[in-house]
Amino acid sequence: MTAFTAPHTHSDCIDIEQELVTNTQQTRRADSCTMSAAQSQTTLRARLEALQCHFTWDLDRSRSQLLILRDNLEDIGPVEGYPWLGHIYNLQAYVHYQLSSQDATLGSATGDALRCVRRATEAFRQIRNTVSDEGPWLVVNYGNLAWLSYHLGEPAECQSYVARAEALLNEYPSPSQGEPHPEICAEKAWTLMKFGTDSKRKAIEYFQKATGMDPQTAWHTSCVLAECAVERDAPEQDEILKKLGMAKERDPENVYLAVLYLERLAETGRVIEDEARAVAKRVLKKPVSSYSGLRPLLRVYRKYLSNDEATDLAEEALGRHPNERYLKSCLAKCYKWSIYSHKDNPLMKSMTDRAIGLHEEVISLYPHSSLHRKIALANIHAESADGMAHADRIYEEMLESTLEPAELQMLYNNYARYLAFRVKDSHKSITYHMKAAEITQPSNSRTSSINILRKIKERRMNRMCGEIEVFLANLQE
Repeated sequence: MTAFTAPHTHSDCIDIEQELVTNTQQTRRADSCTMSAAQSQTTLRARLEALQCHFTWDLDRSRSQLLILRDNLEDIGPVEGYPWLGHIYNLQAYVHYQLSSQDATLGSATGDALRCVRRATEAFRQIRNTVSDEGPWLVVNYGNLAWLSYHLGEPAECQSYVARAEALLNEYPSPSQGEPHPEICAEKAWTLMKFGTDSKRKAIEYFQKATGMDPQTAWHTSCVLAECAVERDAPEQDEILKKLGMAKERDPENVYLAVLYLERLAETGRVIEDEARAVAKRVLKKPVSSYSGLRPLLRVYRKYLSNDEATDLAEEALGRHPNERYLKSCLAKCYKWSIYSHKDNPLMKSMTDRAIGLHEEVISLYPHSSLHRKIALANIHAESADGMAHADRIYEEMLESTLEPAELQMLYNNYARYLAFRVKDSHKSITYHMKAAEITQPSNSRTSSINILRKIKERRMNRMCGEIEVFLANLQE
């Protein structure tokens, strides 16, 4: 039997029509909200990308480079009153975020990064001696906070920091039209100094822009230090020495600057032993920091006084601050220099034992950035009477580890040298120089291995000369 269906009444039709209209309106409102949210997100992203901060400065680096930078920044230390302290914390925040986004075991983005960027805010207030948030020196800081909030999925916080950064830019326009504010130029310059040679050259340009608008002493000094770091060619030496001298007069309390000036004087042939010892007294009184001037001073001692005096100075520094890893690293390097310089003389067992112990401790204190220290440790073992087995083991462990291309180049180049001079295996040594050269990333290690292969080929005294010739001919430069 067929079920009876009542016909629709006029009122029923009106109700259905109204329901359809309501549903259509709700759908349109939902679509409108979705489009509005998407447009808002697009607009926010555009405003973020327009900010001047570490997240927009093209600072992308490999994991190993970031790990080294993280340790280097920690070794500068939180020296009270240091003019770049806020900049240090801002860069630390960026590095922590980048590392934690790659590897959760290295720290939390919400923890380490946010703590650092907030320390930067406080450091700027203390240095500027103000309780206010106002000032162009906070533009980069707010930019970093905005990007961190964005990555952490906090759009309200993000928009708040974007607005604060934009408000500061409007309130404190740059004195030079078309250029960032000098505070921004200076922070970007200081940040770029922590990267490679090309970045240091850009840093010089930004420091020059900053000092051209506002000739602050700290900015001028850092500009000269950047020039000193990149201009090593002989024609530039007189000009660099002159600039260092002028900077030293403007910034007489900067011991790091005084050490570099002394080093350049020594390169001209001037006898600087007494001046070096006088500067050493000043360095030892400074707070522990990689900016104290100790490391370049130890280099001056090694080159123009003696390895023994350099080691004694590093021992004295560590004796005053026995728990500082940076000082242990400096001392370990001094012992490495001493051992390498005694190649033609019998080594005292106490010296090699001290060097090995220091390197092992320093490696444990820098667990993520010690490839070069592990190579040094292996080579120190190889210099001792019964250390070849230890050296072989350390090299084998490194060869089995997961490394980035630049790290592999450095390892292959050093292992090839070890095979040639300690193991006396020229065939295997050549093989590893080829491995280093095959990795096309430009580096000093690759250049070194290519040059060694060319010399072997030119001498025509090795049975692999033909193979080397073919390899070099096909090598991608």
